[in-house]
Amino acid sequence: MPWREIWESHGGRIAGVAFGFILGIIYLISGFWDMLFFALVVFIGYTLGGRKDAQAPLFPWRELLEQLSARWRPFK
Repeated sequence: MPWREIWESHGGRIAGVAFGFILGIIYLISGFWDMLFFALVVFIGYTLGGRKDAQAPLFPWRELLEQLSARWRPFK
């Protein structure tokens, strides 16, 4: 599979993981807890990149607002 096809289909995930990896390396140097933070940053980068690839909004504010308003209506 040529690199261009890979980049076109998974470009957001690749960029997200690369960004998370670079940020994570900064925190990785110190120890175990920073390594766990590194894994969290890479996971967040992968998740946001996957949302970009799927053409979904990065933060589904509208869905979150609808769920919260349906859950906590003052008078049901």
